[in-house]
Amino acid sequence: MLSKEENELLGHVGPGTPAGELMRQYWLPALLASELPEPDGRPVRLRLLCENLIGFRDSAGKAGILQNNCPHRGASLFFGRNEDHGLRCVYHGWKFDASGRCVDMPNEPPESNFRDKVQAVAYPTEEHGGIVWTYMGPRNEPPPFPDIEPLASERCQVNAIFRDCNWLQALEGDIDTSHLGFLHLGAVEPEQTKPDSFDYYTVRDRAPRYNVVDTEFGTMYGAYRPAEAETDYWRLACYLFPVYTMIPTGVLGVRVGVRAWVPIDDDHTMYWSMSTPAQSFGRSGGARSVEGGQIRRAEDSVYLPNTTDWLGRWRMRQNLGNDYLIDPIAQKTNSFTGITGIFQQDSAVTESMGPLMDRTVEHLGTADAMLIRTRQRILRAIYALRDTGVVPPGVDEPDVYAVRSGSVFLPKGADWLRATADLRKAYTEHPEILAQAEAGRF
Repeated sequence: MLSKEENELLGHVGPGTPAGELMRQYWLPALLASELPEPDGRPVRLRLLCENLIGFRDSAGKAGILQNNCPHRGASLFFGRNEDHGLRCVYHGWKFDASGRCVDMPNEPPESNFRDKVQAVAYPTEEHGGIVWTYMGPRNEPPPFPDIEPLASERCQVNAIFRDCNWLQALEGDIDTSHLGFLHLGAVEPEQTKPDSFDYYTVRDRAPRYNVVDTEFGTMYGAYRPAEAETDYWRLACYLFPVYTMIPTGVLGVRVGVRAWVPIDDDHTMYWSMSTPAQSFGRSGGARSVEGGQIRRAEDSVYLPNTTDWLGRWRMRQNLGNDYLIDPIAQKTNSFTGITGIFQQDSAVTESMGPLMDRTVEHLGTADAMLIRTRQRILRAIYALRDTGVVPPGVDEPDVYAVRSGSVFLPKGADWLRATADLRKAYTEHPEILAQAEAGRF
């Protein structure tokens, strides 16, 4: 249970808030590169960390992110003309390049140098893995880009999905492994799964035991259940500063994937998935559901058409407004939730908490050890930055992100950290494990 002050600190992410200033130390996903499909194309509205921004791609193909309001009279640059290496406000013709520099001020006399004194707020951008990233922090020179393994692959697959709640309550679903056996696999009995598989041991014992540790990138848990006489089934997952998770779905050593839960504002979040196809191996239910005999993945989610408003991007068809299309008959027969789709099930429970949950009324148990540890880790980083200016973890150490998560069988009594050290290293090949995964061993 958090105090009222702690709940406020973690929940609010606008400019000047302690959590918001923590977020601004890092590079963050902002837009899919495909949302800016061509040079001089239409600008896009973007809301990030409670700021209304405009994204555009200039004549040279460079992605730019500018403040929404023109510095002159405040008209929205969304209506601007994207032309000749800049975004021109249609109100009086002032034009700004991707760095925020005013490059033309046609309503001023030719001899005026006023344009040299005007600067729009602009945030640096880089493109990796089909995503436009931005740095909104205080440094003149941004920090190094984090070494996120899937972004280095030409096969990187990315997705974005809108979540109608606060970033932390959305993120915490990824580091809560016990909900798998209920929310996603609650209607599945052991005899309905493949013998000796990850799913089998998950539904045979729905109460995992936890080991949780602090790491240089954030926090990590190892949650285990008894498997056969000499082995345990372990699920390893990570929280990485400031908004990343690595879920335990798939085979440890094979799975390559990272998720980000980026605050749009206090009450809305954009989920980002970055992965390579190798994560499709493994039968743990965290990324796919066997309810009703169908397999549905988050990547298969059905979207509503994007709109141009601040909160109109990447919304799912199943949402709070239509009760996620819950099927009450299915819930009484072959589905624990009556809601089709893993991501939709997650959305239903986290959004039903309200836009910003009051965590002062929670009653947390031993199964919540990872949530408790992660909140404490984030709060310590917030206090250290706010009170003494300590740079948060990972900002200047991009290599700490080069890790993996997943599931594995270990001998009973094994030191889980030592036994999985090689499997948790990024950019490492394990052909013997890959062969077992492809053969359906897991």
